[in-house]
Amino acid sequence: MTHTISLLVENHQGVLARISGLFSGRAYNLESLTVGVTADSSISRITLVCSGDDNVIEQIKKQLNKLVDVIKLTDLTGLPAVHRELALIKVSASPSQRGEIVQVVDVFRGKIVDVGSDSMVIEATGSTEKIDDMLTILSAYTVLEIARSGLISIERGKKIKKVLKGV
Repeated sequence: MTHTISLLVENHQGVLARISGLFSGRAYNLESLTVGVTADSSISRITLVCSGDDNVIEQIKKQLNKLVDVIKLTDLTGLPAVHRELALIKVSASPSQRGEIVQVVDVFRGKIVDVGSDSMVIEATGSTEKIDDMLTILSAYTVLEIARSGLISIERGKKIKKVLKGV
């Protein structure tokens, strides 16, 4: 089963290396890893997506909680949360195909962010499934390149105690 884990960590050199090293050293499957600074520049949020049975996931959470730099760990799996991914998709597009591609992009609420003489770059945000579905339809137009951000997630509606400034 796939789990989405959100970590608040101290924002300094080496934290990401220790966390990714934990996964590679124990041969855990890490499907996505996204990092960004929070409202408090001394804290970063890491969203990671990993898979495994309940025992493996429990072991991953225990190992992550042991790291000194981890402030808070939340397993968002099964909790009300907002999950999003960003994709930039470059598609081969002759002038005669552009109208059709724009219609596909509109259906998925994407944006055309660049138009070249023979290609277009599309920005898509949403669930991983939505982006996968869009890519399936766009494959009829020759997808040239894809850059995906990985999943970012945040728990819905829960009031967080003001333990940390700006979090």
